[in-house]
Amino acid sequence: MAPKLDRTQVVDTALRLLNETGLDGLTLRRIATELDVRAPALYWHFANKQELLDEMATEMLRRMSAGPAGVPADWREALAATCRTLRGSLLGYRDGAKVFSGTRLTDHGHSAGQELLLRMFTDAGFELADAVQAFFTAYAYTIGFVIEEQAVRPLPGEEPAPAYDPAVRAERIGPDRPRAAAASRELFTGYEQRFERGLTILLAGVAAVRGPAG
Repeated sequence: MAPKLDRTQVVDTALRLLNETGLDGLTLRRIATELDVRAPALYWHFANKQELLDEMATEMLRRMSAGPAGVPADWREALAATCRTLRGSLLGYRDGAKVFSGTRLTDHGHSAGQELLLRMFTDAGFELADAVQAFFTAYAYTIGFVIEEQAVRPLPGEEPAPAYDPAVRAERIGPDRPRAAAASRELFTGYEQRFERGLTILLAGVAAVRGPAG
């Protein structure tokens, strides 16, 4: 007799298949086939694909939170480390940022880490509202950056689609728009360095606009 199917099996299988199919190709039917069950069996656990995506995003966050954690020196280091960890986790899954974006987490396990980060801000003199704004801005930057990054290179190490080749794009844009043509190299290469530069700009902006007086 086959073992009883549970939510964990479904989510683990869905996350594994995500790297093969991408978000658009990930269907309950495809997951059921992989689990050797009929599709209706999955509806005992997830009423629709969105409910499954919510649980997948939550599991991604659980796995991210289970990694080794250091003790940041200050709010800048803590916020930067949070963004780097989130980006690294999302890059581990094809369309990982798209799965994570806009989903509703199914538990509040993440709130412990959130509490620590916000406390570091308020201990440094931030108002709570400003601390939340800083966190959300950094979160949105990271999600948006990875969505664009994965559009070019779905998984680390994969070759980018030809349409994103800077030389090809520059030729198509033409010599009469030299800056736009040259921008392609900045937009579609060097993601690690550009992510770090963006973080530096973001942290400086938080300190200048929302940081504690003095």
